[in-house]
Amino acid sequence: MSVADIQLFLKRGRDFLEGMRLLGDDAAAYGYSSALLAIHGAISYCDALRAGLGDDKLASDDHSRSSEVLKKLLASRQYGKLEGVEKLSRILGSKSDVAYGKEAVQMQRVQSLVLQTERFVKWAETAGKELRIEGWRDE
Repeated sequence: MSVADIQLFLKRGRDFLEGMRLLGDDAAAYGYSSALLAIHGAISYCDALRAGLGDDKLASDDHSRSSEVLKKLLASRQYGKLEGVEKLSRILGSKSDVAYGKEAVQMQRVQSLVLQTERFVKWAETAGKELRIEGWRDE
């Protein structure tokens, strides 16, 4: 993947997170939107890392294996700080329930997803810099 692709994934992720934060000011009214933006922000950051680590098989539909693939890519680069991968796995595990589930999503779960995503993104930003992924940049 190109530097432009990585930067697009990062821009998309940062945009989703900004929307998540803006809607978080009224989480009672926009909880589903905030939660889905958190999930998609995490997916975009994952895609940026995967692309930067040489994965050209990013799936647009099924992200259930994304954390497993990311973990293997990080291991191939001997990157041992894997706590973010576990956070990502938990975030992705909520996608179907939030988007399509028949049960109402509780506000506590929305807040937890937002917090987990904030922590994952912080980890991903650090990982991208430490791995010297071309195209990873500060904004």
